Amino acid sequence: MTWTELDWPALDRLRTGFLSGTAAAGPYWQTRSALASYDFTYGARIGWKWDAVLAELRLRGWRPATRTVLDWGCGSGVAGRRVLAHFGAENFDSLHVWDHSPLAIDFAAEAARREFPALNVSGTLPPDGAVELLIVSHVLNELNPTARAELDALVARAAAVIWVEPGTHEVSRQLGTIREPLRASFTTIAPCTHTGPCGMFLPEHTRDWCHFFAAPPSEIFAMPDWVKFGQRAGIDLRSLPYAFFALDRPPAVSAPADLSRIIGRPEHFKPYARFLNCDAQGLTALELMKRSDPALYKQLDRARGPLIYRWQRDGDKVHGGAPFAP
Repeated sequence: MTWTELDWPALDRLRTGFLSGTAAAGPYWQTRSALASYDFTYGARIGWKWDAVLAELRLRGWRPATRTVLDWGCGSGVAGRRVLAHFGAENFDSLHVWDHSPLAIDFAAEAARREFPALNVSGTLPPDGAVELLIVSHVLNELNPTARAELDALVARAAAVIWVEPGTHEVSRQLGTIREPLRASFTTIAPCTHTGPCGMFLPEHTRDWCHFFAAPPSEIFAMPDWVKFGQRAGIDLRSLPYAFFALDRPPAVSAPADLSRIIGRPEHFKPYARFLNCDAQGLTALELMKRSDPALYKQLDRARGPLIYRWQRDGDKVHGGAPFAP
């Protein structure tokens, strides 16, 4: 696929369906050119979100102990390919891709076979209901009740789960309601730095939501084709908000007890930075005065990786800190 081969009518139709919520009405993949065009554009942006999630899992010291991956609701299959590339396809025996569209299954399977020719790739669910590493990407807006029940059943018996969604208020909070009851049987690897209940669901935080921002490759901003795509699609190429969780069965890697996670992005003002902080004590709005630690103030404005820190603080005032390094 190249920029001159893009199926723009198909991309416009897909975008309309995603924004209107009609994607849940049934399979929306109509042609291979639609899948290829999506994979080349919107799929690339989803891939950058997965890169950010997988980089955080590496920072947390986690990798799957399983040999089989199921990419459920695979679409063009970008999530499965990103996971295999990140952890190394040689560390897996098989990839299963599944979607409500047979056309999408075929496309995702063929793309994975081209990229990982030595890997066993199947367009079916794993046999006997066995689910090892389950990955789910950008499906919540598309699930009808039947599909949601099927996915819930797969999550319940998976050995590990990585689930990535758009970083909107509605979808993020919906994803949080899925994660909360799973804390009883899974260890949360990320994004949480603690094992307690989610503070987002306290009455005082109804306007907040757990989301983060991935950094797109800097070179795309100098590429006219990407600029044209952003204008045609009506999207800000700089903004890649996402929500996610990664779960594993105990025992799993436990985060140090003194870590904090910045939610969203810090707000920078001339004399200080302000941000919503999540840690074992809950959600707190913190402030860092620029004069207290100019280097940290500057770093918070430019950091591109996961905003996980150890703070030096007094109440809601941060005096210093350092990013988490294992």
